[in-house]
Amino acid sequence: MTQIQPPQATSAPRENARPVPAAPPDSAGKPSGGPSMGRLVGVDLARALAVFGMYVVHIGPVLSSTHGVGTWVRYLADGHSSVLFATLAGFSLMLIAGRREPRTGLAGRQAKARIAIRAVVLLALGTVLAMEYGGVIILGFYGVYFLLALPLLRLSAKALAITAAGLALVTPQLAFVLNSRLSESVRQAVDAYDPLKQVSEVGVLDLLLTGFYPTITWMSFVVAGMALARLDLSAVAVRRRLAALGAALTVGAYGLSLLLAGKDALRSMAEDGKSSAESAKASSFGSGGGGSFDAPERAASELLSAGPHSGTTFDIIGSVGVAVLVIVGATVLMERLPRLRSLAKPVIAVGTMSLTAYVGHFLAQSLLGVSAGESSQTSWIPVLTFILGAIVFAAVWSRFFRRGPLEALLNAATKPAKYVR
Repeated sequence: MTQIQPPQATSAPRENARPVPAAPPDSAGKPSGGPSMGRLVGVDLARALAVFGMYVVHIGPVLSSTHGVGTWVRYLADGHSSVLFATLAGFSLMLIAGRREPRTGLAGRQAKARIAIRAVVLLALGTVLAMEYGGVIILGFYGVYFLLALPLLRLSAKALAITAAGLALVTPQLAFVLNSRLSESVRQAVDAYDPLKQVSEVGVLDLLLTGFYPTITWMSFVVAGMALARLDLSAVAVRRRLAALGAALTVGAYGLSLLLAGKDALRSMAEDGKSSAESAKASSFGSGGGGSFDAPERAASELLSAGPHSGTTFDIIGSVGVAVLVIVGATVLMERLPRLRSLAKPVIAVGTMSLTAYVGHFLAQSLLGVSAGESSQTSWIPVLTFILGAIVFAAVWSRFFRRGPLEALLNAATKPAKYVR
């Protein structure tokens, strides 16, 4: 019987642009209008799944060396884990700004100050890490996302959904045009006066347009997550509509892309048989490895594709659909199956400290000498070891502390926001 395989990789890696989860605000805190404990647990489970997906892509076998179920796991993790993180980043912003109803007055100003401080801290931390690990760090991008999201905090779910849809329809084409007209001399001139570019591999131009996770196209995911947070996820009718929407977005976007671009439309952009490190260096530094449209010679027909990290309208819409399905599915599982929720506590703990899990996996790889994404990697043992290690660490830490190590430091950094009047 012929085994159906997901599309194989064909070009330079994108997933090396290692995703990082949005730092969960106060371990999902208890903001006004916030969700019930069950729903917060569902969101934490979704974060944990994104963490594990990240580990699969970064430490597991490359797609070309997998087969059977492993190929499906690897392909599904590729791209979708980072999109899930970005969507949850938007969700997390609303936990600070007011879940169902936006905070106003003094509380609203202080919430905005907290988000702004987080953005600055993430941008600074991302720049520092990029000095060591290069352009694959996404923390700086998150800082920009958060700052640009500030004017949207008081919008309704409908307004946010319309905004996200508009961004998904327009920004990929805009990014294509801008990149096609951005000459190398202009890039170099901008970088020459960019203080961020002087100290790390990620400058302002990378953050906005040419980096691994360009803000111009990735804001769609953040705004979609903000819209999702505005909804009452405890209502069965809302969850059913969201599940139907997620399925429609996924099937519609990927199906239409296949129809328009042919059988190769869903091929992964994450790897081409090279090691992750080699491909990242070849594609990211100075050329915007994360943006699909960073080279003038790229054909406009590629705007019809929908492969992971292709950055097209079809990719964005389909990926949002997958993220919605995961978040809603995790929420339903945690509410409907109390026994499963109890068994999954160690896994959920990873989701409550996802920032720590992200930065920690860099440090662990460096200390243990674990190669990331090597083309010769065929064993699943390293990634399973990292997943188990994250679960054990999170489970033990959460028994003694309310927040993860980095989450606690980030929360402490936002304390000055209480002085805003």
